[in-house]
Amino acid sequence: MKSPKEISVNEKLVALTKEIIDLAENKDQLPLQILESLIDDEEIQCIQDYANNVSIVRLGFNDHGPVHMRTVCRNALKMLKILHIAGIKTSLERELSGSFLDSVCAVMMAGFMHDFGMTIGRQDHELYSGIIAYNIIDRILNQFLSGQENLKRKIVIRSIALEGIIGHMGGRKIHSLEAGIIQIADGCDMTKGRARIPMELNKTPSVGDIHKYSANSIEKVKILAGQEKPIRINVFMNSDVGFFQIEEVLLQKINASPAKNLIELFAGVDGMETKKYL
Repeated sequence: MKSPKEISVNEKLVALTKEIIDLAENKDQLPLQILESLIDDEEIQCIQDYANNVSIVRLGFNDHGPVHMRTVCRNALKMLKILHIAGIKTSLERELSGSFLDSVCAVMMAGFMHDFGMTIGRQDHELYSGIIAYNIIDRILNQFLSGQENLKRKIVIRSIALEGIIGHMGGRKIHSLEAGIIQIADGCDMTKGRARIPMELNKTPSVGDIHKYSANSIEKVKILAGQEKPIRINVFMNSDVGFFQIEEVLLQKINASPAKNLIELFAGVDGMETKKYL
């Protein structure tokens, strides 16, 4: 029999997967085909699960597993959709190197694989993620883009996906809009649900606890169309300790992102005035 925690995680995965499928759905079947492969791939599932085990059980960090990686994918697709509706082209579109759907495919793959390196450890995990993900990206793309006529398209999607993976921490310079969106989408996953398990497992005070307590105060993050800029991010908190998470994590990633000029950022504690960051 599954525990209440396992049931809760499974329910989250089902809900997130449905959202991602809805966001990826298009007349062109490639995004959905790739998404189905990402969801069903046993190797990806095992890597995500073990990354979470290393992150939470061994290191005492927050969620870096299947729920987090799907959440980042969902967040990134939301932002891509908002930009597409607003008529803003992705880097692949602007450079005439690929289509919007190619950008969607790359972003989905980066979302699902960006924390693979947590199976090894925290330091430089984004680089290890790229190494681990490379062959899996190739394997999935070869299912649908085989042959010499699809070689360039495969290379372009793979390259953008790897840039998103390697650049998601904000410590390395990235240049594409797609990778910049992954960076921000990762920073947006900071609600208290992500910190709940580490808070329960680790009762003894330790270095880095401020991140757990800060994340635990954040109730909701909403991504929607902006007013002055295309994308608006609203962060709702129950305590002002959440400002640490915004200023030390999310804002740092937005500032390092090529998509910074497209973002409005607002945050506030219930019953208090909302603060505008961007």
